[in-house]
Amino acid sequence: MGEIRHHGYIRVSTKDQNEARQIEAMKNLGISERDFYIDKQSGKNFDRPNYQAMKSAIRKDDILFVKELDRLGRNAQEIKKEWEDITQNIGAHIVILDMPILDTRQYKNGLEKVISSIVLELLSYMSEREREKINGRQAEGIAAAKNNNVVFGRPKQAINEEFKQAYTEWKQGDITAVEAMRRAEMKPNSWYRRVKEYERSLA
Repeated sequence: MGEIRHHGYIRVSTKDQNEARQIEAMKNLGISERDFYIDKQSGKNFDRPNYQAMKSAIRKDDILFVKELDRLGRNAQEIKKEWEDITQNIGAHIVILDMPILDTRQYKNGLEKVISSIVLELLSYMSEREREKINGRQAEGIAAAKNNNVVFGRPKQAINEEFKQAYTEWKQGDITAVEAMRRAEMKPNSWYRRVKEYERSLA
């Protein structure tokens, strides 16, 4: 039987470039830098080069260390799938340093499968609720803003003096429509909408 290897997986999003904290945690565990796998990209899926490299290197009974669960990924369903693949199909262990209950080494006789499944379901449920709460707050905010007459979208361009002057000269054939739009600082669809409104107000 080969030697059991310890792998450290580290991920930062491109916005947050500082992986030092995670590297420090791996070094404190005595993991060799050659067994670090660092990705600098979003955690929305597992299509990441160094994550995939780690997966092809990890063997039965090896241990994968990750500082926090969201460093592994951010999509609960995808995390569950990857977790099962590593712990059941490959037969390796996963240790989430900031969440001791997610250390599969402590469970035996299939219990790790049950515990991991329960914890991941719970985390999935919590992240789902959090998303719903955020979306609910956004919807409430929009409704409240609409009640207070806040207008969403681009502001409507007014029929001002520049528009009226440009309209009059255009109607008289002194300038082209393109020149009229330039003077009124309007795009074609806005210009023709305002023309209709203005002509209705004159009728």
